[in-house]
Parts: sequence; C-alpha cells; structure tokens
Amino acid sequence: MDLYKYENELYNEGYNFIGGVDEVGRGPLIGNVVAACCVLSKDFKLEGLTDSKKLSEKKRNEFYDYIIKHSLAYGIGEVSPSEIDEINIYEASRKAMMIAIGEVKKQIKLDYVLTDAMPLPDLDIPSLPIIKGDAKSITIAAASVLAKVTRDRQMYELDKKYPMYDFKSNKGYPTKKHIEAINKYGLIDGYRKTYGPVKEVLDGNK
Repeated sequence: MDLYKYENELYNEGYNFIGGVDEVGRGPLIGNVVAACCVLSKDFKLEGLTDSKKLSEKKRNEFYDYIIKHSLAYGIGEVSPSEIDEINIYEASRKAMMIAIGEVKKQIKLDYVLTDAMPLPDLDIPSLPIIKGDAKSITIAAASVLAKVTRDRQMYELDKKYPMYDFKSNKGYPTKKHIEAINKYGLIDGYRKTYGPVKEVLDGNK
C-alpha cells in the first residue's frame, strides 16, 4: 500500500497544504468524540505509520510526539456527550472534524482535505472521503494517531478519578466488565445517555 498515493496525486495537481482528518470515539459509552486534522510536509516520512488501531500503544505515543513536532499544522476537535445525545454520533463526528479543520485553518492556508470515509459537504475547500483512509493515506494515518492518543489520555485521567470503571483498559467501550461496573456503581457525568447499555441503566432507575 502506497500511503503517499493520494497526497502525491494532489501535489501534482497543484495543491500544497493537504489536511488528513480522522476521528476516534464513536463506539464508547462515555466521553467526547475526538477528531484531528493534520498537515504534513511533502517530504514527511515516518516508517511504520498506519491506522492507529493497528499500532501498539507505545508506538502510538512515540508517533504522536513525532507527528506533533514535524507536522506543518494540526488541530483537535471535540464534541461532548450531551451534544452527541442531541445530534447523534454521526453528526457529532462530522462536527468534531470541522472543528479540527477550523483549528488548522487558523495556522495555514489549507487547500484540500482527505477524510477517513466522512463526507464534509459544508467544507469550503475540496475534500475526498476515503474508505479505510487511515490505512491508505499518510496524513489521515497521522490524524488518526493524534485523535486516538488525545482521547486515550482523557480516559486515563477519568480512570484516576473513577478506577472502578476500568477506563484505562476499556477506554469507555462497552466491554462486559464495563457494563457490569455501570450496573453496579451507576452512571457518572459524561455517559452518552442515548447509547443502549446506558439507556438501559437509566430506564431501570425510573
């Protein structure tokens, strides 16, 4: 897989600042959905960079530091659990991406955006959604690492306050142990109330 294929084609068409965009956190029961937008230089190289889910945590953290240091620009966008409940997770993911892109536009003259599968019809510059883009585009892969590490670190902070939910291991996803914990200890702030397992606890408390 040539991770530079999309970028090189766009450079050849005259685009200079290409943002890769990805989000993480659609599936968890708790916490924000987090998106990142990242712009890399034409000569950026990082051996082994791919979809963040395929990397070890140690490697993700190393890559995160490298990407932050060597990117031309990056931005993070987040949408809260209450807004996820209000507008649904698909629209919240799109909104988080638009926020991240907006952060990058403050730093650089972004002229094209590649996204991981998500169409962005409200964007005022050209964009291309790529299915499994985080494994096909170097800039989307970089964004996926930034988004994943950002959200995982939020879960570690939450775990320090509420260790009984084991957020450091489950990252908020609905594992069997996590669902047992919310049934035993109840809900804390930040749970997504429209999500099935959370809704069941709420309905059971009525």
